[in-house]
Amino acid sequence: MKNALLSIICLLPFVLFSQATDIKKKVLMVVSSYGKDMGLVRPGYEFDEFSQAYLIFKNNNLSIDVASPKGGRVEPDQYNKDKPYNKILLEDKYALSLLENTKATATINADNYNAIYVVGGKGAMFDLPYDPSLQEIVLNLYQRDNTVISSVCHGPAAFVNILYNDQYIIDGVALTGFCNTEEELFGKKWVREFPFSLETKLKARGAIFKQTDFMLSKVVVSGKFVTGQNPFSTTRSAEAVVESLGLKPVKRALYNDERSAYFIQDILDKAKTIAWAEMELAKNEAKYDIQLIAAYGYYKILASTENREDLIKGVELVELTLPYFFNENLLLLLAKTHASLDNKEKARHIANELIAKNLLEEASEKLLEELN
Repeated sequence: MKNALLSIICLLPFVLFSQATDIKKKVLMVVSSYGKDMGLVRPGYEFDEFSQAYLIFKNNNLSIDVASPKGGRVEPDQYNKDKPYNKILLEDKYALSLLENTKATATINADNYNAIYVVGGKGAMFDLPYDPSLQEIVLNLYQRDNTVISSVCHGPAAFVNILYNDQYIIDGVALTGFCNTEEELFGKKWVREFPFSLETKLKARGAIFKQTDFMLSKVVVSGKFVTGQNPFSTTRSAEAVVESLGLKPVKRALYNDERSAYFIQDILDKAKTIAWAEMELAKNEAKYDIQLIAAYGYYKILASTENREDLIKGVELVELTLPYFFNENLLLLLAKTHASLDNKEKARHIANELIAKNLLEEASEKLLEELN
């Protein structure tokens, strides 16, 4: 009996250690309460960002709670229910229940969490920076060891007013978020009502702002802060949170839009050649969002009117999609861009192609006159 008792006592530390290592890490996802009528009346949170981050946290065995300033049901902006990550989430009754019954930030005991992940969306600009309870949660994590403070897109707005010892907690911290260029290109509906520009405010608070080209993946890890620049930074930022918690992210298949964003980035950074890109799309068209690549080329052209090299990059992206996607307005812009680059023969060819198809004839004929 004595020997048996002694054996149990010897095993006890091992048992306790095993139990401790099985305890799940816990992340608090925070979304804006501001949205109304799917963003038509007031902007809310981005469902795409929530679903992608949530699925990564779930698949990496993290325990997840969802909070908002007001608590209760929260409204996202309009989103595409057919995107694969949204489809998966919409079939997850537990995840949907978390969004229907978010915890009010005032009720949160921050000691219970290892990480916070602030989801973006334009609504985040209106309520998250001014929520004292959210500030207390972030400050709690800031003061504790082995914790992670993270966000994506407009999510860093939650950090801009938080002080510790009379200093902003983001002072001297490398961060990213939805940048001014992205606001100019994609934020026109609500940006004039914003209480501040996110990039400008982060810099004013002493943050070292990092960014890549608009709507491409950028994740910055600085101390306990993990931030993603925009929606296409969501998956990598969520996986960076997993890594920062000392876990190895599980392998997963890339989503088509995610893969397409990385494809664009490789072309713009010249990590891959146009010849490679042509072959890749020819072999694996179904793995890419062709319209997304075409749309990116369109916006790249619009954003690069004074930069010849960037104009050429925009043209290259659009032309990569021509065998798979047709849009007359995109073709007209391509023709006008070729004309501005002194590629007159290419411009004429596209204009004549549009006229032959009885599309945008007046604008195409005008362009031909200018070329002559």
